[in-house]
Amino acid sequence: HYKAKNIMKRDPFQSIDTRGVGKLIELAKELGQSVKPDIKIGVCGEHGGDPKSIEYFNELGFSYVSCSPFRVPIAIVAAAQSAIQKRMG
Repeated sequence: HYKAKNIMKRDPFQSIDTRGVGKLIELAKELGQSVKPDIKIGVCGEHGGDPKSIEYFNELGFSYVSCSPFRVPIAIVAAAQSAIQKRMG
């Protein structure tokens, strides 16, 4: 319904809305790390296998993503591409 009504470009249950929910994720990450700097931050579920979401989580410095088995190859490639882009600036 979100896409059909042009409310959002992607299904928010499959790809993170970085401007809305993403800001809450950033805040939670910052607050968690302020209490425990070495805390491992990650995500699991559909977002963990979505290339755009993986790119966003890499930008935030997440420790890991987890997803369903059929999405693992996509997640590996997306994570590698994001890491390369991050290093190249």
